[in-house]
Amino acid sequence: MNINYVYWDIDTTNWDAMYVKYKPIFAQLDIKNASDKLKSVQYFRDMTKGLIDGHYHISFSSPLLSSYSVYPSYERKQKLPNFHYPYLYYNIDTTYLDSNYHLGFDKSNSYNGKPLTVLSGTINNKILFFSCSNFSLLKSYYSAVSNDVQISLNYFFNKLLDLTDNIKGVVIDVRGNQGGDIGDLNFLIGHFIDKPLHFGYTQSKSGNGRLEYTPWIKAIVNPGSNAKAIKVPIIVLADLNSASLSEAVVMAIKALPNSLFVGETTWGATGPILEEEVYNAGQFVITNYLSVLTSSCKFKYLDNKIYEGKGFSPDILVPFNSIEIIEGKDSQLEKAIDLLR
Repeated sequence: MNINYVYWDIDTTNWDAMYVKYKPIFAQLDIKNASDKLKSVQYFRDMTKGLIDGHYHISFSSPLLSSYSVYPSYERKQKLPNFHYPYLYYNIDTTYLDSNYHLGFDKSNSYNGKPLTVLSGTINNKILFFSCSNFSLLKSYYSAVSNDVQISLNYFFNKLLDLTDNIKGVVIDVRGNQGGDIGDLNFLIGHFIDKPLHFGYTQSKSGNGRLEYTPWIKAIVNPGSNAKAIKVPIIVLADLNSASLSEAVVMAIKALPNSLFVGETTWGATGPILEEEVYNAGQFVITNYLSVLTSSCKFKYLDNKIYEGKGFSPDILVPFNSIEIIEGKDSQLEKAIDLLR
């Protein structure tokens, strides 16, 4: 943690105090004793409960502990009055789309046991709509095995490339999308621009010291080879379950001059995740015991603010409404439609 955790300059956790407190406690545990192993899970949970990294997650490889995990940000979110679990909006949103929409599933490309789902279409022939359940779009798009996701993506990209005069705006929906492949950022947002888009900054570790950092480096989205700048208004929908790369997508869209963000404040897991060897920081493994997932570097938006552990706030707040959902109503999408009329 001293070497790999990237938020020591802004995290309020006193890690030195944690070391002083827990080193003698762990020294009393017997790694061969099942009861002591179970105790260790709670100790890890107590030590890390205040860490701001929204990605931070401990999973255990020890067979006795394999069903346990430590996920500080999730445990904090569950205590919020507005907490709700991810909802698969495509079940409702297909009722808002014109009949020629494309709903694609790729069962060979799943996240948390659910297949990648991509929905694209138009609303009243005036609004172009796109949603995806996670960011593994490149994997499905370039798969050697044909899948419906490829059809949904091609429909959307072709529409973007040749927007007709009747299209008054675009809606991008990343609600419930908890991130994925960082390559999808260029792949998706690169279709909206014709020149590099600066949308924030990243900073990584420069050495093993807690506070040894590189200078901040511009975070750029690059345009696709045949892309063009989209001039019509773009509205991005996101909620408190939109995390990681979804938050990067929200921020990239917000860096465009013709955009709005509607929905709820996002999760707050904005630091990119890459292999440890890339940045000599981030995720690491304690052999035969546990693995730690943590951000590889820090990210701040164009306003020079870091939203890690806080989430990115919408321009227009429209809270999740479970009663309306049961009734088949999507008030967040309806707000976007009203704004684009």
